[in-house]
Amino acid sequence: MFYDFKVKIPDVKGKIFYQQRGTTTYINYEYDRVYKPEKKYNIPKRTTIGKRCCDDNEMMSPNPNYLKYFPDAELPMASLPADRSSCLRIGSNLVIRKIIKEYKLDDMVRRIIGPGSGLFLDLVSYSIICENNAGQYYPDYAYNHLLFTDNMRIYSDAKVSEFLNRHLTESHSADFLNEWNGSKNREERIYISYDSTNKTCQAGDIEIVEFGRPKDGSGKPMFNYSIAYDRNNREPLFYEAYPGSIVDVSQLQCMLGKAEGYGYKNVGFILDRGYFSKGNIRFMDRCGYDFVIMVKGTKALVNELIEERRGTFEESRHHSIRGYYVNGMTVKSRLFPSDERERFFHIYHSSEKYTFERATLEAKINKMAEYLQKQEGRSVKIDKSFEQYFELFYHNEGKKNETFLFGKEKTDVVEREIRLCGYFAIITSEEMTATEALTLYKSRDGTEKLFRGDKSYLGNRSLRVHSDESIDAKIFIEFVALIIRNKIHTCLKDEMEELGKKPNYMTVPAALKELEKIEMVRLPDGVYRLDHAVTATQKTILKAFGIDAGYVKNKAKEISVELAELA
Repeated sequence: MFYDFKVKIPDVKGKIFYQQRGTTTYINYEYDRVYKPEKKYNIPKRTTIGKRCCDDNEMMSPNPNYLKYFPDAELPMASLPADRSSCLRIGSNLVIRKIIKEYKLDDMVRRIIGPGSGLFLDLVSYSIICENNAGQYYPDYAYNHLLFTDNMRIYSDAKVSEFLNRHLTESHSADFLNEWNGSKNREERIYISYDSTNKTCQAGDIEIVEFGRPKDGSGKPMFNYSIAYDRNNREPLFYEAYPGSIVDVSQLQCMLGKAEGYGYKNVGFILDRGYFSKGNIRFMDRCGYDFVIMVKGTKALVNELIEERRGTFEESRHHSIRGYYVNGMTVKSRLFPSDERERFFHIYHSSEKYTFERATLEAKINKMAEYLQKQEGRSVKIDKSFEQYFELFYHNEGKKNETFLFGKEKTDVVEREIRLCGYFAIITSEEMTATEALTLYKSRDGTEKLFRGDKSYLGNRSLRVHSDESIDAKIFIEFVALIIRNKIHTCLKDEMEELGKKPNYMTVPAALKELEKIEMVRLPDGVYRLDHAVTATQKTILKAFGIDAGYVKNKAKEISVELAELA
């Protein structure tokens, strides 16, 4: 095979030989000589590196051997197509494509979205690999990655914007969630971890954005975003986006209604303390759902139970829970006077938590005391929040010339809070041990990692949109990206358990960066080939997904053929 461009015949003295065959002159290169002792002379080793051009005796059309023996030669690469990079990164894409096939997401998206399904999956992959969701940078990603679009077409950022604004609708996301949840075994006994976060937004015309209580304390308008996560099968199930003014405790009943609508019956819910309310507990009882919910030790609901049992389990090895460095015990009680059922209160004590909480409390009291001292003798009215820990004294209280005198610490209140430091409680509707309850609650780590990955590693701390259509579309893309990224995380985690160690390259960001080094390069013949063999580190990462070096080679050949056909 000879390339369709010309290079100068190498000027290497004693190494270049011409061989005439018919009307064609072949250029041979002597790359070695082997001495034959029995014949007492050298045998030359030669190979053809090109054929002389008919119109120019100093030029030739090279073949792949020329590139092998003259790797530093300057080639007329400008004559090759420039619509796609000559170096394609395929490692991360191969993993993502395998997960998409296993979940049948490609078929699902194709049925629901139709002609735009390829671009949709490309935006999902872009979000995972580049940790970005900015549409203007998508063409840069598409230039050097495999694509799902027909003919691997690279779309402009304007096309991406038009796709988000006009093509994707709420109906598409609703249909996807219906089909995604319909593919699950809804008769299986599972626990669903449910949690929410909020995202600030300053775009003025988005209906869902309202003033609320952003967790970053910025005071900016925001919207809320929540995910239901199957902790048994370690998969996100569905998501909700709702106005920023709605608080978590109010939204829970809507979520429970959706879970019922998706067909989940035999389930329990793992909830953070923000969802605790009498109404929510009763609603879950009516739906027949079990629950595991966290409550702070200072909550009036549990502090009496803690006070009654202080000193009975904190130092006992019998109550020690291995792996979590806490002690715990379980008691039965009612949540509130009108509660119809007894619940299981699992009370825990952590020495590490005690040290941190006591230091935090004392720092808070000291800061308040310093502030009160500075206000002594001034005509000010101290905020009521100080009355929890201080008795406030005024001169001419309630009169026009009222003056603040001093604050006296309520030592009994402070001492009681110090006694409750380090304690926390988990309440369950179902009977279980303190260890089982803590293990269940700690499995919420999967949901928290989803939110951390969403904001930090999918570029969704900001959605960069200016319309309701765009925000719905990006949240939809974000959720599908979370499904795939979560699977990458769980596969890597399982592989680390198999290895019995935690290499620093087995985190999702590090693994993806390492896989991005698996590249195919386009040689002057226009054919893409693997640039180098798969490394030992890459083999370890790929093993987590059931992929070996042979799989990569075979897929590279398929990609090479596909790209050649497109060219």
